[in-house]
Amino acid sequence: MDVPSAARQTMAKLHRAPEPEVLKPLLERARTDSEARARIVGRARELIRDLREAHDRGWVNQFLQEYQLSTTEGVALMSLAEAYLRVPDAVTADALIADKLGEGAWRAHAGKSNSTLVNSATWGLVMTRALVGEAEGGPLRRLLARAGEPFVRQGVGAAMRMMGEVFVMGRTIDEAMKRMTRRENRGFTASFDMLGEAARTKADAERFYEAYHRAIVAVGRNPEAGHSVSVKLSALHPRYEVTQYDRCVPELVDLLAQLASEAARYNIALTVDAEEDNRLGMSLDVIEAVAKRPEIRGWDRFGMVIQAYNKRARAVVAWADALGRPLNVRLVKGAYWDTEIKRAQVEGLDEYPVYTRKSATDVSYLACARDLLDAKNLTPAFASHNALTVATILEWAGDRRDFEFQRLHGMGEGLYERLVREHGYQCRIYAPVGGHKDLLAYLVRRLLENGANTSFVHQLADESTTEAELLEDPVEYVESVGGTRHPRIPLPVDIMSNWRNSRGIDLDDRATLLDTAAAIEAVPVDNRGVDAVHADPLHATGRAKRALEAWRTPDNEVHEAITRAQAAFPTWDARSIEERATILERYADLLEEHRIELMALCVKEAFKSIPDAIGEVREAADFCRYYAYQARSDLKPRILPGPTGEHNELRMEGRGTWATVSPWNFPLAIFVGQNVAALVTGNTVVAKPAPQTPLIAERAVALAHRAGVPSDAFILVPGGAEVGAELVSDTRIAGVAFTGSTGTAKRIAHTLLVDEDRPIIPFIAETGGINCMIVDSTALPEQVVADVLTSGFRSAGQRCSAMRMLVVQEEVADSMLEMIAGAMALLRVGDPGDPATDVGPVIDRPAYDKLMGYRETQRARWLATAKVPDEGLFVPPTLIGLDSIEDLDKEWFGPIVHVATWQKGKLEETIDRINAKKFGLTMGLHSRIARRTDVMEKRAKIGNIYVNRSMIGAIVGSQPFGGEGLSGTGPKAGGPNYLPRFCSERAISIDTTSAGGNATLLSLDEGGI
Repeated sequence: MDVPSAARQTMAKLHRAPEPEVLKPLLERARTDSEARARIVGRARELIRDLREAHDRGWVNQFLQEYQLSTTEGVALMSLAEAYLRVPDAVTADALIADKLGEGAWRAHAGKSNSTLVNSATWGLVMTRALVGEAEGGPLRRLLARAGEPFVRQGVGAAMRMMGEVFVMGRTIDEAMKRMTRRENRGFTASFDMLGEAARTKADAERFYEAYHRAIVAVGRNPEAGHSVSVKLSALHPRYEVTQYDRCVPELVDLLAQLASEAARYNIALTVDAEEDNRLGMSLDVIEAVAKRPEIRGWDRFGMVIQAYNKRARAVVAWADALGRPLNVRLVKGAYWDTEIKRAQVEGLDEYPVYTRKSATDVSYLACARDLLDAKNLTPAFASHNALTVATILEWAGDRRDFEFQRLHGMGEGLYERLVREHGYQCRIYAPVGGHKDLLAYLVRRLLENGANTSFVHQLADESTTEAELLEDPVEYVESVGGTRHPRIPLPVDIMSNWRNSRGIDLDDRATLLDTAAAIEAVPVDNRGVDAVHADPLHATGRAKRALEAWRTPDNEVHEAITRAQAAFPTWDARSIEERATILERYADLLEEHRIELMALCVKEAFKSIPDAIGEVREAADFCRYYAYQARSDLKPRILPGPTGEHNELRMEGRGTWATVSPWNFPLAIFVGQNVAALVTGNTVVAKPAPQTPLIAERAVALAHRAGVPSDAFILVPGGAEVGAELVSDTRIAGVAFTGSTGTAKRIAHTLLVDEDRPIIPFIAETGGINCMIVDSTALPEQVVADVLTSGFRSAGQRCSAMRMLVVQEEVADSMLEMIAGAMALLRVGDPGDPATDVGPVIDRPAYDKLMGYRETQRARWLATAKVPDEGLFVPPTLIGLDSIEDLDKEWFGPIVHVATWQKGKLEETIDRINAKKFGLTMGLHSRIARRTDVMEKRAKIGNIYVNRSMIGAIVGSQPFGGEGLSGTGPKAGGPNYLPRFCSERAISIDTTSAGGNATLLSLDEGGI
């Protein structure tokens, strides 16, 4: 095996390995002896003095120190900077300013800084607070009533542009290169990066490519300056995703090779930036392919970035060296730490891809640095603002000068000036280039990264941090804690505290994704009339009918099933809560054990994509474990207060036999969730799945029986509407849980009430909705685009929670829709078993015909659509324009999103107009104005509100799901109030005086006979 391949195998082992195991060899590599340690500390003290002197001279540093991200005011300022310059209208700009500055304790900062400029700025903030935060009748408010708000806008705009100049080298590459000639940058070189978010559309990627190309040409015209260009692959391709590997990697290789060839022509350096962990494998493939291209042979200025917080970092260094050609390597600590931690938790991964302690990252950095210094083919660049890290590298390098340091523009002034100008070391400034409006998300990310409480920059500026703490040896600290994970960052499986989080599959790892897809494909399906869509998608038309015939419930079986379930009820209800909860946990384990088989059924019977299929299994397991926990916690008998001599107790008991009717769009998760809720509360169940998905239901029931649920306590009765009608109309049924259409829910409700002799029983219904996402002009467009595609088109729009209407503030509607349309054009519609598929088919021919018929009637209103295969039940994802919010009065259950606009300043009215539709399932809001979230919380008559995220994917126990009005009865599934609805509450009161009263009174020394 060649060395690069061996290094890739090592990376695969390290990716999800436990932290102590990964750190063990790194500790020895990062260690220094006592004599060297003494020299390092001495040099670090000198660097710290230089840093503090520079900090005291720079008003920006002092301003950021005064308003740290650990303060309310600091967060408010950074939030304002993130959004302000993209807001086109005065009304929203004023609302944003009032939101961010109106409640801060700005006066507490007045006069605190050593900088006159900082104090002046603080008094400006005090004045602004008085203007935007005072009551209507305040004297300053009255004084500036007419001129005040424009004045504040101008001041805030100027401040934001000033911050832009601090952190962005220039708005154009020419401006940035000119700025590098200023006195403060003397002796430094720059690596220019074209600033902005990742490309979302083909047009975005083309603009970024042209910007990079212009930068290479501009830098190449003056090669003696020594500047270079950095490239983000996510900016060059709008689908830089593992699932799109087959198209994005070859295209990126060609694009990067073209840029590299141009850089080689001018003999300037070109470096590929590092991004999120899930893109590392693709990035290495692109870099390796370009490095081997004949057109850049002999050019030794190609480079890459390695992030030390990644567990694979040291193996990546070995891989880069083993390529056998000169390569520049920039070593950084890492820029996406919080994203990586959250993603691993959300996806239920076994381990984190990054270290959970800052000290562990420092150890990794030092180990990688030593490897880089020893490498044969690599020229290292050490990017750090940490004086101890820099001093250590200087000690290890000795008299060498064949490497460079790097720092961020606007950060770390003072650390390198003496090293560059007096000692001849090289230092490069990572210099963002772009319009100030484009810097904002980047700015906030960098400030968060460098403003974190554990960062050296923050600790240096904190006067309470001692020099000993700044100079603490990370190797010694990591050894003192045994290399263990941070105690406040549990493994993803443990984040729910009281129940075990479900295990996911890392589908962002290409090998795992392909293996999973192959395993799903290999699962044989007992198709008794069920066609796999990828085999013949067009013939899936008759699948439901044939499946129903194969699975038809024989005459009288519904009646017999209820009879059996009723007979089993007393024994099952008599079992302890602990027994039933343990069975549910065993059931969850079995669901996960058989997840590939269950995923295959979801893909082949319900046309679920692979990510949606694993989501089904995980949610089903989560329901089991959560309801087991809730049963133990909430269903035990409760002793209630009362007078002495009286015993009062409340008991939660099963009601009898429940009927559950579940849908095809969540054929495993909702089916399992409804049924285990009924079972753990002591009820028996007769369950009718959707006629389109009987195989999934049959397997789920079989596994429940294997887990310990008695066969007569959980009985499956497949069939269509007639089976459901027979089931819910049986007067022996003690409760009904239903998920489906509003019309069917109303018919069931009528059935339950029409018989006057029938007991009044609980009816839990979760139905659909006209779910709307409201977007204002402060929203980040790239984030909106991603969440619109997810909310509207994932699962082919066949989720109860899916977005049916997008309501965009009219000032930004055109630009927002242009970006959404561009992103839609890149969606892949096709076989759900293909890992590259974004949108699969709809469930059956009736659904297809209904959606396509409606879509055709709206052809004149189409705003955007996507391509689909010629054959199959594929409804093209479509945006349909509306004249007003009121034009949509019906739920269209598929990949169709309607678009309306709203006027600035009319958020309350817009919410009221949505409320008037009487549906109440989900609503979304994209805004950087926190007060608008408060408005939506108070005004929206909605079961689930989602802010600055997608509107789908509720997590059991974290986001209880269910609607109101035409969208359901409640209580919410996966929430703390769900199980009691399945119970009968029985209160017992016993007069104990007849049996001797309260004996504890006799022990009270308060007198007596």
